[in-house]
Amino acid sequence: MGEMGLRERKKQRMYQDVSDIAVRLFLERGFDAVSVAEVAAAAGISKPTLFRYFPAKEDLVLHRIADHETEAARVVAGEVDPVDALRRNFLAGLDRRDPVTGLNDHPQVLAFHRLLYGTPALAARAYAHVERSETALAEALGGGLDARLAAGQIIAVQRILAEENWRRIAAGEPVEQVAPDAVRAAERAFRRLAEGLPELRSREAGARQ
Repeated sequence: MGEMGLRERKKQRMYQDVSDIAVRLFLERGFDAVSVAEVAAAAGISKPTLFRYFPAKEDLVLHRIADHETEAARVVAGEVDPVDALRRNFLAGLDRRDPVTGLNDHPQVLAFHRLLYGTPALAARAYAHVERSETALAEALGGGLDARLAAGQIIAVQRILAEENWRRIAAGEPVEQVAPDAVRAAERAFRRLAEGLPELRSREAGARQ
């Protein structure tokens, strides 16, 4: 077990190191101007080895947000009121200035978001990330069409809230000025979700009785 744990940690470190090198090169020169071969050379690995870790060039960037794919599903696990659990989780993220909420003005975070949203190939690839997030959440909500519809609405709300925060900060507004509006917008959005998805709470409550 210890050996397997060490092997897994080394693998994860390789993912992180190669992704960091790639993102740095993409930020310096532009996504389209840097080849996969150049990333591999900078990381000290072969191109075939790189593709064993990252099936597509875009995945070198999206690795940074991959761990968020199942976040919503993890948050609602075992919760009587999934929407409220997600609301509290999002508000906590705003409070700690989690980059995933868009409410973060660190230069590297802003640069990464510009790279992600400003590169068509990356924006298109990010759609697969959204789909996987929706699928994981739908499964956590019990599966079926109703769960998929609910998951689609919830993930869309979180994405739009985050993009609005990032857009305002990228335009030059101070984080502390955006923050109160971000909290109010999140409260309003999740309240509307709760009103529109009352069956989630009743289904979860029934399952626990």
